[in-house]
Amino acid sequence: MTQSVVVQVGQCGNQIGCCFWDLALREHAAVNQKGIYDEAISSFFRNVDTRVTDDGGNISRRKICSLKARAVLVDMEEGVVNEILQGPLRDVFDSKQLITDISGSGNNWAVGHKVFGNHYQEQIIEKLRKSAEHCDCLQCFFIIHSMGGGTGSGLGTFLLKVLEDEFPEVYRFVTSIYPSGEDDVITSPYNSILAMKELNEHADCVLPIDNQSLIDIISKVDLMMNSGKSRTSIKPDSLITSRAGTLKKQEKPFDAMNNIVANLLLNLTSSARFEGSLNMDLNEISMNLVPFPQLHYLVSSLTPLYTLADVHIPPRRLDQMFSDAFSKDHQLIRADPKHSLYLACALMVRGNVQISDLRRNIERLKPSLQFVSWNQEGWKTSLCSVPPVGHSHSLLALANNTCIKPTFVELRDRFMKLYKKKAHLHHYLQVEGMEESCFTEALSSLSTLIQEYNHLDATKSIPVQDLPRLSIAI
Repeated sequence: MTQSVVVQVGQCGNQIGCCFWDLALREHAAVNQKGIYDEAISSFFRNVDTRVTDDGGNISRRKICSLKARAVLVDMEEGVVNEILQGPLRDVFDSKQLITDISGSGNNWAVGHKVFGNHYQEQIIEKLRKSAEHCDCLQCFFIIHSMGGGTGSGLGTFLLKVLEDEFPEVYRFVTSIYPSGEDDVITSPYNSILAMKELNEHADCVLPIDNQSLIDIISKVDLMMNSGKSRTSIKPDSLITSRAGTLKKQEKPFDAMNNIVANLLLNLTSSARFEGSLNMDLNEISMNLVPFPQLHYLVSSLTPLYTLADVHIPPRRLDQMFSDAFSKDHQLIRADPKHSLYLACALMVRGNVQISDLRRNIERLKPSLQFVSWNQEGWKTSLCSVPPVGHSHSLLALANNTCIKPTFVELRDRFMKLYKKKAHLHHYLQVEGMEESCFTEALSSLSTLIQEYNHLDATKSIPVQDLPRLSIAI
């Protein structure tokens, strides 16, 4: 059985990570009711034996076994990590696997990347090596971070480069939370552009998540709850509800947004954690969905959405679930893959679903989806027999699709509005090792990526027989 390590960076990364561990424990508890440490649990947890000593200092025969998450927690503001260590999951995390500071990165990529990266490099390498030593067969590092702040974007991408140097053979999956256009961090376009260059160069797969899409999903669930048109009920202690049992109106529902991303990771790792008739290794995702190294950004969608919100709703027809996965309303980033060009697509199904159901729905959907000419059968599928807690089935779709391009174009436009005026630039340039060329190089990297998607989109209207043949270098 392979193991993976989750690396949580910054406030956002640690909050999502905490939610992931909570939900993962619930899933394992539902399946493994005898509480036996098995291969499924070992994929993301290790079993720690604590020997008990008597008053004389002699080791007792009695042992206390406890689960520890295969995680490294990093944040330059210690508030969120301290909350985690004081919360119900405090015993799940190894205090030796934490790196915290008190000053924070001031929403400045350069401080996180250049200052804290260099300062904590040895500690970071030590923690990562220690986490790897606890694995029998380390397959993947999952990095969770945000793009708009300082620590998540700066130190998160510094850590990504460290992973590539120290563990070049281990896959690096990155879950990146992108800021919305109304983000309250004025420098988020700078931080995001600088982080993008590092993701382009050092990640194997990136799952971009748009804050605005998460907010929209929560709003849709709230609208459904209040419409009275559906026979639905909602758990009193749901993460998207207040004590009164209604969606929180006065604040952004960050808990529910984090819950959605955590469920994405649960579905992504389900084949690594549970048995299934058609399991998919994590390395198969990169192998099958990333035909070109730089085009490693995968658009994700989840269905049913209500699984994410702890909402009780009559089960949707299975075929409808597959249709929803390709609807723009179910994407975790503002995109419409159905009307864009697919390079490849993975369907990761959980629950009581048959292979024949999968094949039937792929054949049904194929005529409405456009794939690149050289990968017309670019489907990858998996079936995990264990569904999410309380539900019969769920589906995660991962699409390598040109619909991601508008997100990058919008990010570049927001960056240029600031950069043309040199607004707030001095905060970055006063950091040692930071030069203005860092911005121009990052902009060039993003523009090159956008151009790659433009080239692919240009082939949509060309008949297959007229497409130029690839030249093979000898």
